Amino acid sequence: MSEIAARLGQQVLEHGYKLTREEATALAAPEVDVYDLMYWAHKIRRKYKGEEVHACSIVSVKTGACSEDCSFCAQSSKYKTNSPVHDYLDKDRIKAATAAAKKQGSYALGLVAAGYGPKEEDIDKYVEYMQAMDEVGGVEKHINIGIMNERQIERLKGAGMVCCGHNLETSRNHFPKICSTHSYDERVETLKALGRQGVKICSGGLFGMGETWADRVDLALDLRDLGAANIPMNFLNRIEGTPLEDSKPLAPMEILRTVALYRYVLFDRDLGVYGGREVNLRDLQSMIFFAGASAVMVGNYLTTAGRPAEVDRQMVRDLELQFAPARQLEPLPAATKDV
Repeated sequence: MSEIAARLGQQVLEHGYKLTREEATALAAPEVDVYDLMYWAHKIRRKYKGEEVHACSIVSVKTGACSEDCSFCAQSSKYKTNSPVHDYLDKDRIKAATAAAKKQGSYALGLVAAGYGPKEEDIDKYVEYMQAMDEVGGVEKHINIGIMNERQIERLKGAGMVCCGHNLETSRNHFPKICSTHSYDERVETLKALGRQGVKICSGGLFGMGETWADRVDLALDLRDLGAANIPMNFLNRIEGTPLEDSKPLAPMEILRTVALYRYVLFDRDLGVYGGREVNLRDLQSMIFFAGASAVMVGNYLTTAGRPAEVDRQMVRDLELQFAPARQLEPLPAATKDV
C-alpha cells in the first residue's frame, strides 16, 4: 500500500488532520496507487458522512443569453451553441419542479439562472419562487444565481434560502484562462458575503478544462478555507460551439483520483459528483462512493440530460446506502483568512 496514502489517510481518519498544500499535491502523484487512495477516502467518507447519500435536483429558471464568456458554458451568448433560451419561468413550473425533485428522492431543489448576477428587481421573483416551493414543501430551498451583494443575500435568506450555490470553478491561477468577463475575486467575495450572512455555502469546481493537479489542490484548499459545506465536483461535458469543445476528456480513473483527493482535503464536507458524471464515468459511476463522494445530482442538468432518477436510486440501494431526507444544516464558520 502507498505509504503516504496510508499515513495521511490515517491522520485524517483519526484526528481530522488538515492536509498542507504539499501533502495534498503529493497524493496526486502517479506513483501513489489510486486504489490505495480510494481505500482511505472510503474510510474517511464513512466516518465523517456515514451511509447517507445527499441527492439534489436543479431547475434552470432563466436559461441562455448569458453575457459572460465562461469557456465551458453552452449558455454564453458569445458562442454558437444549441442551448435553449428562455426568460423566467412561471410559478407553476417551479411547483412542478419541486414536486418532481421530491418524488426523485432529492432533499433539495436548486433554482439556477444564467447571467452575471441578479438585478434588484429579480430578487422579488426569487422570493415568489420560494413561496411557490413552500406550497409543495418537502425539499430545501437552494439558489444559484451568480454574483450577489450582501443585501441581496440577506433578503433571500429571510425568504427561506437555506443554501446558496456559487462555484469557484477552478483555481485562482487558472481562472483567467476560462473567463474574462468577471474575476475570481468577485466569486470569492460572494462566498464571503454568504458566510457573513450565515448561509450554507455550496461551491465547487469543473474539472477537465486544462487545469493542472496544482490547480485542483489550490481550489480544494480555497473551498476549505472559505467554509463551503457542499462541494459539487463537475466534469467537463464538452459542448459543441464552446472554446472547450475539443478538450481531451478526463479518464475515469483520473476522475476517481480527483474525488479521493478532495475527500482527504475536505474530509467533513458533503462531496458531490454532479455534472458530467454519466458521460465521463460511464460504467464506473458507482465507484464515486468508494472514492469518497457523499452526494449526487439526480435528474437533468442545466442544458444537458442526466439519466433516469430511478437508475440512481437503484445504484444507491445496490450499494446498501440510502438517500438522506431533507434536513436543515448549520453553515460552517465564515472564512477566517484571505483567499
